[in-house]
Amino acid sequence: MKKNRKRTPDPLPEQFSSAEEAGEFWDTHSGVDYEEHMTEAHFEVELKRRAHDVRVTDNLLREVRKIARHRGVATETLVNLWLQEKVAAAARRSA
Repeated sequence: MKKNRKRTPDPLPEQFSSAEEAGEFWDTHSGVDYEEHMTEAHFEVELKRRAHDVRVTDNLLREVRKIARHRGVATETLVNLWLQEKVAAAARRSA
């Protein structure tokens, strides 16, 4: 019969050098193991954003997902960032 041994989690870094590094750490670690480092937070959220569907080809979406995964961000985040950049560039050209 196996003994039920409690494992010691990896030490929590004092700080991360980037959001990607933090994402990589939390992708492979559970917050449950680090509860003693957490503090309670109170905040209000007012959600007013609306989501809209835009059709893209399967191949394009597959490539965007691959790039987003490589950058450690959500696909939707990357698409919104790229659209914001393109819209800002178009507005600068029009001005």
